[in-house]
Amino acid sequence: QVQLVESGGGLVQPGGSLRLSCAASGFTFSSYSMSWVRQSPGKGEWVSSIRNDGITTYADSVKGRFTISRNNDKNMLYLQMNSLRPEDTAVYICVTPFGSRGQGTQVTVSS
Repeated sequence: QVQLVESGGGLVQPGGSLRLSCAASGFTFSSYSMSWVRQSPGKGEWVSSIRNDGITTYADSVKGRFTISRNNDKNMLYLQMNSLRPEDTAVYICVTPFGSRGQGTQVTVSS
Protein backbone atom coordinates (compact mmCIF):
# COMPACT_ATOMS: atom_id res chain seq x y z
CA GLN A 1 0.00 0.00 0.00
CA VAL A 2 1.03 3.61 -0.48
CA GLN A 3 3.04 5.06 2.39
CA LEU A 4 4.28 8.61 2.78
CA VAL A 5 6.36 9.46 5.85
CA GLU A 6 7.43 13.05 6.46
CA SER A 7 10.28 14.15 8.70
CA GLY A 8 12.47 17.14 9.41
CA GLY A 9 10.05 19.51 11.08
CA GLY A 10 10.74 21.36 14.31
CA LEU A 11 10.97 24.68 16.06
CA VAL A 12 13.00 27.37 14.33
CA GLN A 13 13.46 31.10 14.80
CA PRO A 14 12.25 33.57 12.19
CA GLY A 15 14.78 33.76 9.38
CA GLY A 16 15.94 30.22 9.98
CA SER A 17 15.90 27.18 7.72
CA LEU A 18 14.58 23.63 7.74
CA ARG A 19 14.70 20.77 5.28
CA LEU A 20 11.70 18.49 5.17
CA SER A 21 11.80 14.98 3.74
CA CYS A 22 9.09 12.61 2.59
CA ALA A 23 9.84 8.92 2.13
CA ALA A 24 7.48 7.32 -0.37
CA SER A 25 6.71 3.65 -0.96
CA GLY A 26 4.05 1.42 -2.45
CA PHE A 27 3.85 3.08 -5.86
CA THR A 28 6.10 4.00 -8.79
CA PHE A 29 7.36 7.25 -7.32
CA SER A 30 9.27 8.32 -10.42
CA SER A 31 6.11 8.27 -12.54
CA TYR A 32 4.17 10.85 -10.57
CA SER A 33 4.24 14.49 -9.67
CA MET A 34 4.42 15.14 -5.94
CA SER A 35 3.33 18.06 -3.82
CA TRP A 36 3.69 19.64 -0.43
CA VAL A 37 0.69 21.18 1.27
CA ARG A 38 0.44 22.73 4.72
CA GLN A 39 -2.31 22.77 7.28
CA SER A 40 -2.74 25.22 10.12
CA PRO A 41 -5.81 25.77 12.29
CA GLY A 42 -8.58 26.82 9.96
CA LYS A 43 -6.39 26.98 6.88
CA GLY A 44 -5.06 24.56 4.28
CA GLU A 45 -2.68 25.73 1.58
CA TRP A 46 -0.89 24.19 -1.37
CA VAL A 47 2.83 24.98 -1.09
CA SER A 48 4.69 23.46 -4.02
CA SER A 49 4.69 20.70 -6.63
CA ILE A 50 7.31 18.93 -8.68
CA ARG A 51 6.54 16.97 -11.82
CA ASN A 52 8.19 13.66 -12.55
CA ASP A 53 10.37 15.53 -15.09
CA GLY A 54 11.53 17.94 -12.38
CA ILE A 55 9.47 20.99 -13.33
CA THR A 56 8.52 22.88 -10.17
CA THR A 57 5.79 25.30 -9.13
CA TYR A 58 5.34 27.32 -5.96
CA ALA A 59 2.70 29.26 -4.10
CA ASP A 60 3.37 32.99 -4.20
CA SER A 61 3.71 32.98 -0.42
CA VAL A 62 6.82 30.77 -0.54
CA LYS A 63 8.33 31.60 -3.93
CA GLY A 64 11.98 32.51 -3.62
CA ARG A 65 12.24 31.05 -0.12
CA PHE A 66 11.32 27.37 -0.54
CA THR A 67 12.79 24.81 -2.92
CA ILE A 68 11.15 21.50 -3.73
CA SER A 69 13.23 18.61 -5.03
CA ARG A 70 13.09 14.86 -5.45
CA ASN A 71 15.36 11.85 -5.68
CA ASN A 72 13.67 9.22 -7.80
CA ASP A 73 16.38 6.64 -7.03
CA LYS A 74 15.62 6.90 -3.33
CA ASN A 75 11.86 7.58 -3.60
CA MET A 76 12.34 10.77 -1.63
CA LEU A 77 10.69 14.18 -1.81
CA TYR A 78 12.24 17.23 -0.15
CA LEU A 79 11.35 20.79 0.77
CA GLN A 80 14.16 23.18 1.61
CA MET A 81 12.69 26.10 3.53
CA ASN A 82 14.74 29.25 4.03
CA SER A 83 13.94 32.68 5.48
CA LEU A 84 11.16 31.15 7.52
CA ARG A 85 8.41 33.40 8.88
CA PRO A 86 5.93 32.91 11.72
CA GLU A 87 3.17 32.56 9.13
CA ASP A 88 4.93 29.46 7.77
CA THR A 89 3.96 27.66 10.98
CA ALA A 90 1.89 24.62 9.99
CA VAL A 91 1.85 20.87 9.58
CA TYR A 92 3.56 20.09 6.28
CA ILE A 93 2.21 17.12 4.38
CA CYS A 94 3.38 15.41 1.21
CA VAL A 95 0.67 14.29 -1.17
CA THR A 96 0.31 12.29 -4.35
CA PRO A 97 -1.90 13.29 -7.29
CA PHE A 98 -4.13 10.31 -6.55
CA GLY A 99 -5.03 11.47 -3.07
CA SER A 100 -2.61 9.71 -0.75
CA ARG A 101 -1.03 11.81 1.96
CA GLY A 102 1.27 11.37 4.90
CA GLN A 103 0.68 12.23 8.55
CA GLY A 104 2.71 15.41 8.25
CA THR A 105 5.53 17.06 10.15
CA GLN A 106 5.06 20.09 12.37
CA VAL A 107 6.97 23.27 11.56
CA THR A 108 6.86 26.04 14.14
CA VAL A 109 8.51 29.39 13.45
CA SER A 110 8.77 31.44 16.60
CA SER A 111 11.25 33.46 18.62
